[in-house]
Amino acid sequence: MKKVAIFDVDGTIFRSSLLIELVNAMIKVGYFPPTAKDEYAKEYQQWLNRKGTYDDYIGAVINTFIKHIRGVAFKDFAHISTKIAKEKKDQTYIFTRDLVRDLKKDGYFLLAISQSPKGILDEFCHRLGFDKIYGRFYELGPQDQFTGNVVDLHLIANKSNIVKRAVEKEHLTLTGSIGVGDTKDDIAFLEMVERPICFNPNSELYRIAKLNKWEIVVERKDVVYHL
Repeated sequence: MKKVAIFDVDGTIFRSSLLIELVNAMIKVGYFPPTAKDEYAKEYQQWLNRKGTYDDYIGAVINTFIKHIRGVAFKDFAHISTKIAKEKKDQTYIFTRDLVRDLKKDGYFLLAISQSPKGILDEFCHRLGFDKIYGRFYELGPQDQFTGNVVDLHLIANKSNIVKRAVEKEHLTLTGSIGVGDTKDDIAFLEMVERPICFNPNSELYRIAKLNKWEIVVERKDVVYHL
């Protein structure tokens, strides 16, 4: 039974959000209308000014994606996803990039869990050597066009259930397991692993990490701090 290492992706490995990059690219090439950017502009500015939360910002981006992905052909989505993954493959944090590499060498089963669309996650995470990738899976209609519906949202919304499913299905062990996350959404699997790492945590996860004496790591510029 292989030991498992569980990673969030956006803001934990990738130094941005794959979904945000995807939405911006879809607008740029014309698959989404130019006005789509206005739908999350307010939340983006509020977050930049530290008057709003990142959750509000990313929530608005998700709503925009769901609204405008309807009717887009899968082949067009796949083309953009491959392009972004190739362009952004090196825009990773030093700490998590090296950790993924070292754990892979040590024989860990690498599991990625994210709220970004699975198609772009596959493109990005396979390049890093991940064995299994869970993300939002968007339904396709009869002509291979997106319907805008999310398949099994209840599953991806609960990361602990995903871990349990992967452990059973892939015959893994949580003995010696590692988890890396950055927000409250990752608490569900951080509580399950033997070595929880809170990487660049938001205030809520930082508070939980301090209470539970979990490992806290912060990376700024080219310096990694272990708090």
